[in-house]
Amino acid sequence: MSKQSKICSITVMDTTDPDIVFDNKMVCNHYYNYQNNVKSRIEVGNQAESELVKIIEKIKREGKSKPYDCIIGVSGGTDSTFVAYKCKELGLRPLAVHFDNGWNSELAVSNIEKVLNQLEIDLYTYVIDWKEFSDLQVSFLKSSTPDIEIPTDHAIFAILYKVAVKYKIKYIMNGMNFRTESIMPSSWAYGHIDWKYIKNVHKTFSNGKLKSYPRFSFLDLFYYTFFRRIKFISILNYLDFNKEEAQKFLTDKLGWRDYGGKHHESVYTRIVQTYILPKKFNIDKRKAHLSNLILSGQITREQALKLLEIPPFEEQQSKEDVEYLIKKLKLSSGDFENIMNSPNKTFKDYPNNYTIYLIAKRLQQFLRKIKLFHK
Repeated sequence: MSKQSKICSITVMDTTDPDIVFDNKMVCNHYYNYQNNVKSRIEVGNQAESELVKIIEKIKREGKSKPYDCIIGVSGGTDSTFVAYKCKELGLRPLAVHFDNGWNSELAVSNIEKVLNQLEIDLYTYVIDWKEFSDLQVSFLKSSTPDIEIPTDHAIFAILYKVAVKYKIKYIMNGMNFRTESIMPSSWAYGHIDWKYIKNVHKTFSNGKLKSYPRFSFLDLFYYTFFRRIKFISILNYLDFNKEEAQKFLTDKLGWRDYGGKHHESVYTRIVQTYILPKKFNIDKRKAHLSNLILSGQITREQALKLLEIPPFEEQQSKEDVEYLIKKLKLSSGDFENIMNSPNKTFKDYPNNYTIYLIAKRLQQFLRKIKLFHK
């Protein structure tokens, strides 16, 4: 059966995902994967509350003699801000960690300062070496893969692990939740834990060195997980989390302000998701974000389709954004044009550890089943 110009009958995922598969009712694989994720990883009602109480008590008990009992990564966005509030409400003593990659919007910085001051949470900020990092970002732009934001994602995880080791903290509370973030095709974004891939993309397009760039290998990941016993806790999986309600609550309670699209607290993310991905790769990540909201009952499919009728980028805003990106990364208009017009590739066109990644993913799933890895 041809996959050309097809859209799921339940979600809004379509054949812009090259790996999408439909059944005879035009229901896509993402729908079934979502159902499996939610059933296997999300507790509900009293069971969720009871499980969360046990986790919080354990974190408090193990961190009693330390200045902090857990870490939270903060970006100024909805999810991480809500996690920060919830941790304090539950009586935890978190250390907030922020990765400054040079692309923070003013609103994101304001949100972080305002919220953490009110919640009386200490902040650890890691400021990246801009020369190194911008060189890596340009390398990924030149790689012509859609994995343009992987340098930031990888560094964030590396910093969280390093800070956890520095302060002898075993728990990292994150804002990932399977209700609103289960659906995202691997062909749209791969590599956040694949240092080999990142290193080789940079080596292909640059003669520079990544001396201070935060990184970790799969061996490091094994060390952090099994020897240091550091665990990521997706606290929102234990709550009845509704993004719109959370945003209203944060606005009313803490004076937090919305920044627009998902992850648009970063100017670079806004440019990538609203312009580069749709224009160059025909990837509109809103389809995945909205599909998650459909399946979690937070919007209807009709509402999602209506939202997708709005173009992902506004011409004047995108023109200004692209000019800003070109200037900040010290590119020329011709350089950027060449990037946008070069043949599209995938991570498979560069040396990578994808096979090891798949093994690690299966191991993680097994450990969840035997309760050695948190949801």
